[in-house]
Amino acid sequence: MRDGRYVEGSRVLRAKIDMQHENMQMRDPVMYRIRFKDHYRTGDRWKVYPSYDWAHGQGDAIEGVTHSLCSLEFSDNRALYDWYLQHLPLDEPAPYQTEFARLEFTYTVTSKRKLKELVDGHHVNGWDDPRLPTLRALRRRGYPPAAIREFCSFIGVSRTNSRHDIELLESFVRSELNATAQRRMAVLKPLKLIITNWPNDDSDRRISESRRLSNNPENEADGTRDVSFSGELWIEEDDFRLEPPPKYFRLSPGQEVRLRGGYLVTCTGAVCDSEGNPVEVHCTYDPETAGGAAPDGRKVKSTIHWVDANNALDGSVALYDRLFTALVPGEATGDALDDLNPSSIEIIENCKFEKSLAEVAANEVVQFERLGYFAADATSDRYFHRTVGLRDEWARLQKQTQGG
Repeated sequence: MRDGRYVEGSRVLRAKIDMQHENMQMRDPVMYRIRFKDHYRTGDRWKVYPSYDWAHGQGDAIEGVTHSLCSLEFSDNRALYDWYLQHLPLDEPAPYQTEFARLEFTYTVTSKRKLKELVDGHHVNGWDDPRLPTLRALRRRGYPPAAIREFCSFIGVSRTNSRHDIELLESFVRSELNATAQRRMAVLKPLKLIITNWPNDDSDRRISESRRLSNNPENEADGTRDVSFSGELWIEEDDFRLEPPPKYFRLSPGQEVRLRGGYLVTCTGAVCDSEGNPVEVHCTYDPETAGGAAPDGRKVKSTIHWVDANNALDGSVALYDRLFTALVPGEATGDALDDLNPSSIEIIENCKFEKSLAEVAANEVVQFERLGYFAADATSDRYFHRTVGLRDEWARLQKQTQGG
């Protein structure tokens, strides 16, 4: 066999144990088989290769592994693992195999075989695609190591197969980032807002001023930052309606809202394109409401964020949905690829960021106020991956489960 005298598949080398053994794995298992394949290191030097079970314990012993941690399907193989090690001349105590349940999540797969299929089939953009559950992908998406460790500690190690809600992991990520992430303002789908009564200077140019905003209300030690404010701002498209639906409390003609850390403004109208889509919103501001509080005590029902149009940075973001549409991918058809979500990623260009976001470090996660947590991409300037949203979906699921 080693010399290549036999054709592939015609011979194997078996361990003589017990063909009557109650454990099928112990019935004279195959140790070596013929493979006429080029090895990436040794080329065509070898014609025989070991089986996984035979190589498993040897490799662990050679590498000094003390505990071989395996998933539950290896339980029946443990006796063979031990038998092989008992017949090897080891210098150190034999490794010990123990099994535990896989970590499975809803709406994704954790099997290496299935993940490789996603990568090799170009259904995702490599092993660090933020939609995958690999550690490389979670790091790129902005999941803090502390949150992953807390989650693993919470669920513990079990010998019972189960599937955890992905929202549970996200809740740990959200809690960690709420305490640590710096707050910034960004507008993903910008709409121009003009404050028509904003003062101009002697050259008839709109005056800019600074608003001091907290970097993180959860941690006073993070301090504050100055954010420029002027009569021309960017706001989100969704924060204005020319014809508002019922209970819409954001900007609409005649409606007053608070600009985050700025002033109270009242919408006076909008400029629309030929198709009736708003391209510019006009408002007046109350100069007595600096910081967003009215001296007369009047209340507004909505606060919206903004970015100064005169100092905005351009950038883009990636928004992520579930990689699969099914709670258990492939459960209905047997093929997880049948449940791939074609809308699992949305790239938004021409976003507007406050100027301080130019200083965000690679992989740093910040909270875009009202929008969620976003991680700065390590290879592209001003490109952010949405880590998680602000809404705690796990809390909502628990409330539904409890009948609330």
